[in-house]
Amino acid sequence: MRHTLRQTTPRADNDRPALVTPDWLTGHLDDPEVRVIEVDVSPAAHDQGHIPGAVLWNIYTDIKDENYDFVGRTAFEELVRQSGIDKGATVVFYGYAPAFGFWLLRLFGHDDVRILDADRATWQAEHHPWTSATSVPAPSQYILGQELPALRASLTDVRDGIDEPALTTIDVRSTPEYLGERFWPSGGMHPDGRAGHVPDAVSLPADAYVDERGAFRSWDELSQQFPEFDGSKTDPLITYCTIGARACTAWFVLSELLGHHDVRVYDGSWAQWGRTAAAPVDTGEPGASRRKLGDRLGVTCS
Repeated sequence: MRHTLRQTTPRADNDRPALVTPDWLTGHLDDPEVRVIEVDVSPAAHDQGHIPGAVLWNIYTDIKDENYDFVGRTAFEELVRQSGIDKGATVVFYGYAPAFGFWLLRLFGHDDVRILDADRATWQAEHHPWTSATSVPAPSQYILGQELPALRASLTDVRDGIDEPALTTIDVRSTPEYLGERFWPSGGMHPDGRAGHVPDAVSLPADAYVDERGAFRSWDELSQQFPEFDGSKTDPLITYCTIGARACTAWFVLSELLGHHDVRVYDGSWAQWGRTAAAPVDTGEPGASRRKLGDRLGVTCS
């Protein structure tokens, strides 16, 4: 069960083509080949203000269905078309979960995808263009490519990976979620779900990838957060969280910024796993899985 992504190498801070600066985006807001997408979990912030021309992708209504499953290729393709994205477009994501949108477009073969290297607050504080006007781009007739299996993991892949020595599953949720103290990151439980984590999953919370401006940290800083998984390692990795947003951010850091060769996202994540009766659940301390990983790689994992 080994998938190989395109080969990449660690990039210097001034050579991170998957990221664009606020100044770059400001200078390209009138470029007809550039489309801007904000990804969030509700329309509230977007309705109050957003980057001019930006279209909102609401995770809970546009990307996930009522069961927290991906809406599927057909519905997603229609979302892409209604967002004015065509085959040759440069698509820039920002907002609460820009890496989710980035990963989805890459999943279906769109290569020219970027993330704004700053958060909403920084964009406004630096006096870049801002509006509350609704953007309604002209729809396209874009036909998405085939899904790339090297980017996505299923529940079956994760379950089979528990007994696969070469594969590491990374839980990027908070420690309370990992330990089973909560189902949702907000602190609540789910009436039909079990809290905990995938057995043997390594706990590496996704809480320090960006700085105070919302910009991704340097290669050196990020690599210290993933000391066992630098770009020279080729063992396969699977990331997961609750609904897929944080898992996609970890995927972006590992593959696009650190150059790891083989990372997949389990986008069903805990919303699916924790509500699947046949899926095994553990609530042990994260140290055990970290030590097991260290034994396998021949390093010390604290």
